[in-house]
Amino acid sequence: MCGSNETSFHEFILLGFHDFHHVRVVLFCLFLVVYIVILVENCLIVSLISACRHLHVPMYIFLRNLALADLLLTSNITPKMLQVTWLEGTTISRSDCFIQYFFHCIATYTQSLILTAMAVDRYLAICHPLHYSALMNHKLCFHLSFWPWATPIFLIPSEMFLIGQLQFCKTDKIDHFFCDFAPILEMSSTDTSNVVFEDFFLSILLAFLPFVLVIISYICIFVAIIRIASSDGRRKAFSTCSSHLAAVCLYYGPLVAIYMFPVGGNTPYENKLKSLLYTAFTPLINPVLYSMRNQEMKRAAQILFCKSRSKINP
Repeated sequence: MCGSNETSFHEFILLGFHDFHHVRVVLFCLFLVVYIVILVENCLIVSLISACRHLHVPMYIFLRNLALADLLLTSNITPKMLQVTWLEGTTISRSDCFIQYFFHCIATYTQSLILTAMAVDRYLAICHPLHYSALMNHKLCFHLSFWPWATPIFLIPSEMFLIGQLQFCKTDKIDHFFCDFAPILEMSSTDTSNVVFEDFFLSILLAFLPFVLVIISYICIFVAIIRIASSDGRRKAFSTCSSHLAAVCLYYGPLVAIYMFPVGGNTPYENKLKSLLYTAFTPLINPVLYSMRNQEMKRAAQILFCKSRSKINP
């Protein structure tokens, strides 16, 4: 509780990149361009997969869900980040701060579970190719698409309830460009042990265990690839997994670096830099990883482009 001469803040100040005020225009333009590219890339992937029936298979359905999660993650943070960067800091209400963190958790954990679903799909395709169609049926594909979204939505409100009970009397300044877990806790004047435990539990359930499943899947995949007799077959099998493996590394690397020791483990500057990696860089790179070398996606883009031209110029 706040002391007799203290009041609990109901509005916070996001400081953003206040240490780089001399290059704020450059940062603003850079973030704006990156955000526009992310929107175009991921919206294009969602449109292509939705419009082309031959892409309505598990691999591309999961990719569409990953693109949607990337859009949610970026659009939840970047508009406010642009405002913070341009104004060299801005205010955010307590409720808006918590809402931003809520959707940040949904997007982050959903990405984790979708990447796990994609690993399971690759495992079945490479380790059980003859039974893949029977195993990865429409029912399983639906569940692997639905639960990565539903599970965080069901579980995260328990953590948000505990965060809502906190009192913020020490300071109203958040040395970050969005409302993240560690900066929120650092402002709290009350005991945060219950919140930390709940967040730890959710991280184990929705991030660590899925990561372990991804590792196990890839161990089995690599063993299966090694057993393939022809070098051409091994190369083709590995190429189907390389993009997903790179996306897993891009996703989990910054998260482990930031959230292994969420309070006091990193400087604010380090947290901002690492947060940029998975809130901006990863959504920017994911479409490139999955599409540049994917002939099916290129063919779908050509078909959609030709259809658009024929409608414009009949």
